[in-house]
Amino acid sequence: MKLLLVEDDMALARALVEALEQAGVLADHTGSGAEADFLVSTEPYDAVVLDLGLPDGDGVGWLARWREQGINLPVLVLTARGRWSDKAAGFSAGADDYLTKPFETGELLFRLRALVRRAHGHAHPVLKVGDLALDTHTGTVTRAGRPITLTAQEYRLFAYLLHAMPRIVSRTELSEHVYARDQQPDSNVIDVQISRLRRKLGAEVIETLRGQGYRVVSTGDGA
Repeated sequence: MKLLLVEDDMALARALVEALEQAGVLADHTGSGAEADFLVSTEPYDAVVLDLGLPDGDGVGWLARWREQGINLPVLVLTARGRWSDKAAGFSAGADDYLTKPFETGELLFRLRALVRRAHGHAHPVLKVGDLALDTHTGTVTRAGRPITLTAQEYRLFAYLLHAMPRIVSRTELSEHVYARDQQPDSNVIDVQISRLRRKLGAEVIETLRGQGYRVVSTGDGA
């Protein structure tokens, strides 16, 4: 998962970015509504965490602008404004979820993972293919109940492919969604990491379609 954190409290933003990265989530940060407006228009984020009290305009206004422009990625409002009228304004502008400060980082993660799952059409927190299971709440992967140890990058790759299943995911899309903006790899690096995933998960789980990309297939059905 790669998200954009729009928060002008720098101390809170630093702590959140660190906590998110420890949980395997890539997070870009900005404290400006204008920069956030540029980024959501040019970067393929999986979700946005949006503060309302920004120095260059209310977050509700920026969110309404994005929805009018057809930017439909999930947005979780994170703010100290806890009145019902503020929540109503946020949801009316197009928010998908609303969390008030102070908050538990664990709850924020649960809500974000649920938003991203549902955006891909998955309601259950455990994504399965054959006897493989990925628990989006705990970040664990098992096969027939036995745990499989993945690196953070391998987990992000597999999780993104599994969320997208059965759609084919291009190398470009994988690079944009599971690598930081300053660390986007060439196709050879992705190929190597996919090969490592196959060794751990089973060669049949991830299918390569020449010139198109990769997709997760039901175990036993891949090529």
